[in-house]
Amino acid sequence: MAKKKKEVLVEEPVQVQAQEEPKAPKWEMKDRMYYLKGRGEPLTYVLQSKSTTRKPLLWFDEELGYNREMRYASNQNSIFVDEQDKNAILEHIVFEEGVLYVPKTNQPLQKFLSLYHPKKDIVYAERDQVKEAKEDLFSIETEMEALNTAVSLEIDQAEAILRVEKGSAVSKMSSAEIKRDLYLFARQNPVLFLELVNDENVVLRNLAIKARELNIISLSQDQRNFSWVSTGRKLMEVPFDENPYSAFASWLKTDEGVEVYKSIQKRIN
Repeated sequence: MAKKKKEVLVEEPVQVQAQEEPKAPKWEMKDRMYYLKGRGEPLTYVLQSKSTTRKPLLWFDEELGYNREMRYASNQNSIFVDEQDKNAILEHIVFEEGVLYVPKTNQPLQKFLSLYHPKKDIVYAERDQVKEAKEDLFSIETEMEALNTAVSLEIDQAEAILRVEKGSAVSKMSSAEIKRDLYLFARQNPVLFLELVNDENVVLRNLAIKARELNIISLSQDQRNFSWVSTGRKLMEVPFDENPYSAFASWLKTDEGVEVYKSIQKRIN
C-alpha cells in the first residue's frame, strides 16, 4: 500500500511596509509679521534682544546639554552668542504701533522671534494668515447661518430668544422691534444665538415668564412654588438652588407638566 505524501504548508512571507519617519516641520522662507498681545498697540515697544545679568535670555540646547546665551545682532547669521564674532552690531527689536514686520532676508531675527524667544505667545505672537482666514471664514459662515435662522423664526420663538438678552422689556416691544433686535443679536453674537435656538428650554422659560406676567400662574415670594392664579392650586415646587423659571420649564416636559403646558398655551392665545 502506497504511503500518502505528507502535505507541507508553507506560509507566505508577510510584507511589512516600512513606516516613514516623522519629518520635522520645514522652515519656510517668507516675510513674517509679529504683533503685541493685549497691550493696546503702544506707539513703540522694545522687546528684550540680548541676555543680561538681571534678565538672562537663554535657550536650552538639548543636543549640547546646556543653556546658550542669545542676542540679536544685525550683522550675524546666528542669534547665539557662542556662534557670533567679536564685531557683532547689536540692534533693538522694536514694535511700531503694536506690529513688527520682518522680511525674509532677515532670517536670524525671524528665527529668534519665531523659534527661540521666551516671550513668544506671551508678549507677542506671529501672525498666521492661513489660520486667520479659516477663523474669518468660520465667523462669516456662522453669522450667515444665524441670520438665515433668525429670518425663519416664528415671533413666539423670536421673543423667547430675545428675552434672554433683554429680559421683561420684550413684553412691551412690537413684532417689528422684536424682529429687528433679533437680527441684530444674531449678527453680533451668532454662536450664542444658535445655541439658544437649539435650546428647547428657552421657549418654555419664555412661556412661564409670559404666563406669570399675564397672571395666569403665580410664583411665591420665596420663589419656591408655582400656582394657578385662578384657583390657588400649587403646580410645582422649585428645587433648592435652581432658577425658578428654568425649573418650571423642565417640569413642563414631564407627564404632569405637559397638561399644564397645553392649558397655559390656550390661555395665552
